[in-house]
Amino acid sequence: MNIYLTAIVKSKPEHVEKVKAILTDLVTESRKETACIQYDLHQSINESNLFTFHEIWESMAGLENHNQQAYIGSFVAQFDELLEEPVTVYQAEKIA
Repeated sequence: MNIYLTAIVKSKPEHVEKVKAILTDLVTESRKETACIQYDLHQSINESNLFTFHEIWESMAGLENHNQQAYIGSFVAQFDELLEEPVTVYQAEKIA
């Protein structure tokens, strides 16, 4: 069963470019993972410090493995410095 995620990341205004670079690297690295079906990053037109990920993982085990990767941990370690608020993650199932 595929796992569908939407993650919302809001950087501090002064760190937009740094966060954007880190998130873009996450896309590159995450797409290399075997369980990754889709991993897309969007930046809000209205709020330049608001980023949204749309992800599809082939299984919960694949997602859990993703969350254990060093590049994810490195980003998590910088949350307090770089982000305006905690990352919000929504997990869903496809219905149509």
